[in-house]
Amino acid sequence: MDLKDHIRGIPDFPVEGVLFYDISTLLADADAWQVTTGRLAKAISALQPDVLAGIESRGFLVAAPLALKLGLGFTMVRKKGKLPGPTIPLEYELEYGSDVIEIQEDAVKPGQKVVLLDDLLATGGTMAAAVALFRKVGAEVVGGACIIELNFLNGRDKLDIPFTSLIAYDE
Repeated sequence: MDLKDHIRGIPDFPVEGVLFYDISTLLADADAWQVTTGRLAKAISALQPDVLAGIESRGFLVAAPLALKLGLGFTMVRKKGKLPGPTIPLEYELEYGSDVIEIQEDAVKPGQKVVLLDDLLATGGTMAAAVALFRKVGAEVVGGACIIELNFLNGRDKLDIPFTSLIAYDE
């Protein structure tokens, strides 16, 4: 199955000049979603993780069902102030400014193997920051995966972990 057939491009969203790759149409098609999760599960299983971490917010839609399918734990990487209880923050630089992501203090134990998931890899800044955040708490980040990768933004170059994407756009 060609998963690109199930991705909708929305021009000028969220700002003019940007083509947004919308996974809503993929999620709405039971067969396409089943194929997507199956392909991701195969790639992730080879990394033998203990925990899958979804990056806010569409990464939750990817990581949570995969964790359930694979019998693994699931945790969330969120923007500052969105998680209850004690959290561990990490500030990181964006193209224009900075941002902060957090995980809950007890999200992972030192030495646990983590795979990071999101719907799309663009510039790679948020995923690279999530790698640094999990390493900060002693986890071993064994890989990352996304449904879509925008190759022309070279986000993979910011990652020092094995990375898999199911769909690639070159422009």
